[in-house]
Amino acid sequence: MTTPRCPPVSSTFEGEGKQDYEKISFDAEVASHALRLRGRKLTISIAFVAGTGFTLFGYDQGVMSALLTAGQFEKVFPQVVVDSSHPNHATLQSFVVAIYEIGCLMGALSNLWVGDRLGRRRTIALGGCIMIIGAILQTTSYSYAQLVVARIVTGIGNGLNTSTVPSYHAELSSAAKRGALILIEGSLITFGIMISYWIDFGLFWASASSAQWRVPIALQIVLALVMVFGIGFLPESPRWLVKQNRNAEAMAVISALENKSPDDAEVQRTYHAIREAVAIEDFGTPRGFGDKHATQNLKRSPLRKLLVGGRSQHFRRASLGVINQCFQQITGINLITYLTILFQRLGLSDVTSRLIAAANGTEYFLASLIAIFIIDRIGRRKLMLFGAVGQCITMILLAVLGSVRGTGAQVVSAVLLFVFNSFFAIGWLGMTWLYPAEIVGLEIRAPANALSTSSNWIFNFVVVMVTGPSFNNISWGTYIVFAALNAFIIPVVYFFFPETAGRSLEDMDVVFALAYNEGVSPVKVSLRKDIPLAGSPEADRILGIEQ
Repeated sequence: MTTPRCPPVSSTFEGEGKQDYEKISFDAEVASHALRLRGRKLTISIAFVAGTGFTLFGYDQGVMSALLTAGQFEKVFPQVVVDSSHPNHATLQSFVVAIYEIGCLMGALSNLWVGDRLGRRRTIALGGCIMIIGAILQTTSYSYAQLVVARIVTGIGNGLNTSTVPSYHAELSSAAKRGALILIEGSLITFGIMISYWIDFGLFWASASSAQWRVPIALQIVLALVMVFGIGFLPESPRWLVKQNRNAEAMAVISALENKSPDDAEVQRTYHAIREAVAIEDFGTPRGFGDKHATQNLKRSPLRKLLVGGRSQHFRRASLGVINQCFQQITGINLITYLTILFQRLGLSDVTSRLIAAANGTEYFLASLIAIFIIDRIGRRKLMLFGAVGQCITMILLAVLGSVRGTGAQVVSAVLLFVFNSFFAIGWLGMTWLYPAEIVGLEIRAPANALSTSSNWIFNFVVVMVTGPSFNNISWGTYIVFAALNAFIIPVVYFFFPETAGRSLEDMDVVFALAYNEGVSPVKVSLRKDIPLAGSPEADRILGIEQ
């Protein structure tokens, strides 16, 4: 009988000693990357810088509304003056506004290649610097052509930012607070719009100087500088750090965000869930994960990964993000670009139109605050449905009143524009910056968000480009078109959009994998309460990481 051979005692001690040494070395590296800002202070700082980027976005969106009919602006750019002798100027007026969206589209698409190479922080800084250059060019414009080029440049920077900031903020937020934190960004878009309206109104009286329009455009440089300098004091996304094999830095960031020791169980679970997600990306589909259409991810380009099905459901998830952003624009919200002009069409004077537009912007901002307090309790789906139903009804009423002439109809129409903005602010304003970042997996988050943001800018361009000519040609019939589009949104959201509230970004991988395994809709699975947390043994089995 042969006695089984046991490993030498010395080799056992050597193995244990090596593991201890590696842990000590890793812990020391984590300690060397410890952040000064931790917990609540770090969360507030991230929200402030990310929010500044979206305040800048809102300001840039709103500032052109009143400038299009400002006397000094029309003097320098006569191409935007629409009257009976120049009916074709409606297209030129729409073009100088809409071309900004083309620049944003270019910036968002560039994130397909730039985003994961530079990282979230450097991409945001790059976008801010490009916006500063664009704002300077706009401020110093003396011709229509220069203004068009300057708006394209500004748009490129904004496209980079809007396709990066939501992902960056989502990756640095806990599941319990992520919805509220990112909806703050949505509220800050309206805050920027509100500021731009009041500044435009205040400078309307500087009718003898080009400062009437140059100063409002130049002020966006201040917001861009705050964002660029502020991002330098914040940490990189732990998800991106793990993808770059900078694991100790990632652990230090997670520890700081949770304000707990790196040895804490919750910190460890989050860290290992992220590492598992990256392992699936870097080393192909582990042990049974996916199917014949989802293998060897190392060989896939970022765009090809978006087409993968299987348990990862990348194509479905990326499509949801793209559709979500499209829906925001076809609601008709970009009528605010023409808000001052709309009030003038209702028969109001220049001053009254600007004053009511500024008041509308203020109410818009205040309404957006409501969503912050209810998003994580009510969930994403209910708010989207609430917004779409309200917007549809409001557009129908605007169409009816638009067909009726009289002072009473004008007053009610003005009030309904406030009502429409309120429904949108609660249901859709911040939602389309939150939902696409939540619904996709780490493997495709950067390219998927680049595409979803591109969808926003494409449909933004279409809506802004056609709105002016549409009102000139079919008048109140424009509202009927938007009412139908809002009605279309309702069943699509109900049947196809899973709930993401209360789940970590990695938990959504589990939701889609479980739906695939069971052959049911991800919407049904997302509403269940028995889904295991990412990083747990049960979740690993669902993902195919363990047999």
